Amino acid sequence: MSGKRSKLLVAFCLILFLVVGATAEVKKIKSMGSYTFVRIKGSIPTPEVMKMLADRYAGDIKYGFDQAGYGDIYLAFIDQLKSAQFEDTTWNIGETVKWMLFRSQGKIKVTGPLEWAGKKPLEVFAVKVKKGFKTYTFIIPKPCGNIALRDEIEEIPEAVCSLKVTPAKANINDPITVDMSGSQYAKSLKVEIIDKQGNKVLSKDLTPEAARWQTKLDKPGQYVFRGTAINLEDKPSANKCESGVYINFPPVAQVVPNCLNCREYVGRPLTFDASGSTDQDGEVTRVVFELTDSNGQVVDSSAVTQKPYIWEKTLYKPGDYTVSVTAHDNDGASSVSTSESRKTIKVTRKTLFVAAEAGPLLAHGSYTGFAFVRTGMFIWLRPDKTSLTFTSGAAVPLKGAPWKAAITTNLLGNIHFGKAFLGLGAGFMTKERSDRKTGVDGLGQLGVTLSNSYFSLWQLYFEFRVPIGRSFSDCHKMAVGLRYNF
Repeated sequence: MSGKRSKLLVAFCLILFLVVGATAEVKKIKSMGSYTFVRIKGSIPTPEVMKMLADRYAGDIKYGFDQAGYGDIYLAFIDQLKSAQFEDTTWNIGETVKWMLFRSQGKIKVTGPLEWAGKKPLEVFAVKVKKGFKTYTFIIPKPCGNIALRDEIEEIPEAVCSLKVTPAKANINDPITVDMSGSQYAKSLKVEIIDKQGNKVLSKDLTPEAARWQTKLDKPGQYVFRGTAINLEDKPSANKCESGVYINFPPVAQVVPNCLNCREYVGRPLTFDASGSTDQDGEVTRVVFELTDSNGQVVDSSAVTQKPYIWEKTLYKPGDYTVSVTAHDNDGASSVSTSESRKTIKVTRKTLFVAAEAGPLLAHGSYTGFAFVRTGMFIWLRPDKTSLTFTSGAAVPLKGAPWKAAITTNLLGNIHFGKAFLGLGAGFMTKERSDRKTGVDGLGQLGVTLSNSYFSLWQLYFEFRVPIGRSFSDCHKMAVGLRYNF
């Protein structure tokens, strides 16, 4: 029993195979016109008539395309048929079509594949319809208006690369935009950045949906952006797709102070020279100077736009200062800080002066007048706060004997209150009369600073001398002096 069932199953499979094989065989047709899609009266229709009929029977055509399994190209067929070129050609003996749409007993039917087996080639219209990357060739036999699909060819086009890079010239770390959105027939996109030496610096994979990219370059020089578009067959584009970008060399700043150890430069103009700043591929158009103190606080700054890019600055406080310069070129690039563009200087104030003073002096004992001249030194202990004055000279009487010329010496410590000052100290004076003694005086001065240019001072003072170990009533003295410290 089991053997009989096996034989029956084999026989059934063989019959099924033969039926399927027969069904898949190409049918041969020898005549055309029995089962027409539409009845056309008169002579063979023109392409215009065929277009009109296709429009009129669009619903039937759609039904036939669906039956053939080609419903997805129906809209393309109807739309392109309106402007399609109808080519006069023939359906040659032995040639096949994949399927044909016709009408039988009023119903739309599709059959195929079909082979023309007539006695002579059949005159047909050929129409090409494109959808996506496929081209469908339809033939329409002239006697009946049936629609048949002769063949379909997939034509994947070559990818066309389009590359736009902006700007063409930029500074270091400026944003650079790459745009490949104009590329055609691409599945994927790629851009590479090559430097002047031929080295690949960067690369980026893009897609047609995201075809823009922004990047930066941190080194100056010439770069080539090279794009490639890849089609659906993974074949790269053949057209040249390059763009150049030049990254500007930034200027190099240099500053030369007129001194680094600027002794006694408080109140004197300092000179900062940036004329040595250069630009490799352009020119320096502006230099910005900045002066900071030892705490990093900005003291002053200046932007100089005229050559030779020199800045003069006068400081009125001693200390350590740093001068920095930044050069800007004609493309907007700025220099970076280097040891040549940043210098530290030490500025000191003049504290030791030669002193010269003169004026009238009254000596007690009928208050005889003297004229005195003294020279010496003036020293700032704390500038504008405390100082020390030492002078020595001669006092000459304006009368004769018993008055006589005397040597006078002063040593005072001074306290300054703005322009006013008070000096206390001791003095020495030889005898101003032949009947008196040489001695030491207590000394006081009250004065005012008339001018102070940091390099010289004019001072006017009143001086009072009190004798020590001698008679006050006989030996005290008063004077008015004008002192010049330089």
